[in-house]
Amino acid sequence: MTRSSSPAATPHTSALDTPPERPVFGLIEAAALGLSAMWFLAVVAIFVLGGTPDAPAAGWSDILMRIVAVILPVLLIWVGAIALRSAQVMRDESQRLHAAIDGMRNAYIAHAQQAASVAEPSVTRKLDEIAAATRKTETALATFHTSRRDRPMPGIATAAAGGEVTDQGLLALGTPAEDLAAPLPSGQLIRALNFPETAEDEEGFAALRLALQDRKAAQVIQAAQDVLTLLSQDGIYMDDLRPDMARPEIWRQFAQGTRGRAVAALGGIRDRSSLALTSARMKQDPIFRDAAHHFLRRFDQMLAEFEEEASDTDISSLGETRTARAFMLLGRVAGTFD
Repeated sequence: MTRSSSPAATPHTSALDTPPERPVFGLIEAAALGLSAMWFLAVVAIFVLGGTPDAPAAGWSDILMRIVAVILPVLLIWVGAIALRSAQVMRDESQRLHAAIDGMRNAYIAHAQQAASVAEPSVTRKLDEIAAATRKTETALATFHTSRRDRPMPGIATAAAGGEVTDQGLLALGTPAEDLAAPLPSGQLIRALNFPETAEDEEGFAALRLALQDRKAAQVIQAAQDVLTLLSQDGIYMDDLRPDMARPEIWRQFAQGTRGRAVAALGGIRDRSSLALTSARMKQDPIFRDAAHHFLRRFDQMLAEFEEEASDTDISSLGETRTARAFMLLGRVAGTFD
């Protein structure tokens, strides 16, 4: 997704390009000129009005000393004026620089907020589409069960009318529905964990709807949705990550409880910016930290059960999903592979 720069930065940065014009002859120069004129008047009063006509002719050294005595104070006055003018210019430039920095900071914040609102992107849109599809599926299932419940079965009605009760054997009352349902195929689970590619990805949405009907798979998917949405707020997207893929046997070792250097290859995320942003968010945001640890636990439990029946090809495919990349990123930041 293309992220456009914020137009709010233009008026602030232009302040550095076109500095305001300053008057050439200001108050400082006027004061220096006035002091110089007063000094020259004092010199004239001393040497002309107060001179002694009978004084002997002065030599060249005396003349030079008198010239230096007359000119040196004027030079000092103007050096001081130039220093004051330079200090004023530096102070004005410093104020302009601070104003420009504040403007750039405000523009950056506005740009980040705009990027977050615009780029909250595909993940949020996909999650909304998934939620809508799930609601449709649940409505259809509820309608089906209602129609089946309201329609009397002929065999049962006949038996009830006759008043005779036959031995029906043992009924397994209280059995959870997920235990009676067929296990979710590995291919469908892997496809659901990668999430739909686009809004037109009918195969991806079909796999996701099927996985959401499985209680354990739905828990992992919902936890993955939470962390992917939170990561997208910092501009971290799983499609941008290119991790070093671990071999299937390393995934199996981790699923069987191995920790430490033997499974360090699972932390194959090398993107420094994503690692730094995730680590900072993990330390500063308790909501993000809780969601991340919850997701790590759910994925770990799912992987332990998945590994028992999955082939090496299935495990490799699982490691390439967006959910697995989020697990590798968060697991490395949380120290799961240390």
